[in-house]
Amino acid sequence: MTSNHTDCHYCLQSLRGRKYAIREENVYCVRCYDSLFANSCEECKQPIECDSKDLAYKGRHWHEACFKCAKCSRSLVEKPFAAKDELLLCTGCYSDEYSSKCFHCQRTIMPGSRKMEFKGSCWHESCFVCQHCRQPLGTKPLITKDNENYCVPCYEKQFAHHCYSCKKVITSGGVTYHDQPWHKECFLCVGCKTQLSGQRFISKDEHPYCEDCFGKLYAKKCAACKKLITALGGAKFVSFEERQWHEECFNCAKCSVPLADLGFLTQGNDVVCHRCGSA
Repeated sequence: MTSNHTDCHYCLQSLRGRKYAIREENVYCVRCYDSLFANSCEECKQPIECDSKDLAYKGRHWHEACFKCAKCSRSLVEKPFAAKDELLLCTGCYSDEYSSKCFHCQRTIMPGSRKMEFKGSCWHESCFVCQHCRQPLGTKPLITKDNENYCVPCYEKQFAHHCYSCKKVITSGGVTYHDQPWHKECFLCVGCKTQLSGQRFISKDEHPYCEDCFGKLYAKKCAACKKLITALGGAKFVSFEERQWHEECFNCAKCSVPLADLGFLTQGNDVVCHRCGSA
């Protein structure tokens, strides 16, 4: 601006016919204004005179000619840029140095674009989709299989097992019985409906039973100890004339010698070894 009738507020010299600048309603000659108020350029460290364009970013200032990429030196005036460790970089240089690569397409995720992160990897928003239906996953629940992401409905349709009992999806855990998947809470004793997961059980006609129910329904009682004879633990037993014994209970009624691998005789309801039977 040029004045014809005032003086510099600082040096008091006449501004008649000279350029001046105004600050807080006071007028200054250009020399005084630059020495008092001009910002220092971050690049060249020289003052940015009042007749020069002052470009500012986060409290720092540059001459228009100094406002350029710290790596390739291209002008950043009216162009997108990024800051890293107080350095200004064009988007190309920033991407080459610091931007993440998309896990799916392996291309750079440019500064300013939306980035999705999951399990330590990054995706373009447009690449972060269900592998089956190709719909965006965003922040929806998802399941990963073989490094591919699926929305829950697609995963269940493609891969999830369905419980043999209730036919609903088994989302975690489960029990396999006769090559069929079951929910733990659905795998029950046929007799008393007790949950059998993690418990000992007996199978008969492809149905599972707890030990008590199997014994009540099917097991024989030992003629000696009167306890049930079951197959749990691979137990062996001896059968003779409608009677059964645990192998360890099949002993001579007189001398208690084990008879499982020996010949024996009967005396009434008792079984005895040959020596005791001949005495």
